[in-house]
Amino acid sequence: MQDQDVTEGVGAPEEGMACFVLPIQGGALLVPSVSIAEIAPVAPIFPDNSGPDWFLGHYSWRNRRVPLLSFEKLTREQGGGINPNGRIALFNNTGENTEVGFLAIPTQGIPREVMLLPEDMEDSQGNVSLGAFETLCVKFEDEEMIIPNLGALEDAYLAYKDRLL
Repeated sequence: MQDQDVTEGVGAPEEGMACFVLPIQGGALLVPSVSIAEIAPVAPIFPDNSGPDWFLGHYSWRNRRVPLLSFEKLTREQGGGINPNGRIALFNNTGENTEVGFLAIPTQGIPREVMLLPEDMEDSQGNVSLGAFETLCVKFEDEEMIIPNLGALEDAYLAYKDRLL
């Protein structure tokens, strides 16, 4: 395997970067802590079955109704329901589009915070075919993890929302 900086483009400084490992069905997401607004309990959720299956409804958070998306259904078209023993990961806006304040994804377990150093990860790109909602696949602590494309998640929600108007 050739030497490659797998943290290039994800903002990891040389001294390390705080991240969350978010358990999802069939794997885990690796997300920089600055992208996370809060990890919250599962309730209260306002389900919405009128849209695409990846749009689960809204999560009530700080007097807001935050769109709740299934990462698994966006990427694999299966799984990714709401696990009552999981948590809700609330994501800050990426700055790419001001129409989306926050987005939420249900996790399938309890997220954990980790400190990443560039040498802690290795590129797993060759082992996985990435879709539009996946930026990079890395191996950390002997587990393959996906770094999600949060801008693409915002775009998917906005495309759905625009069809409603």
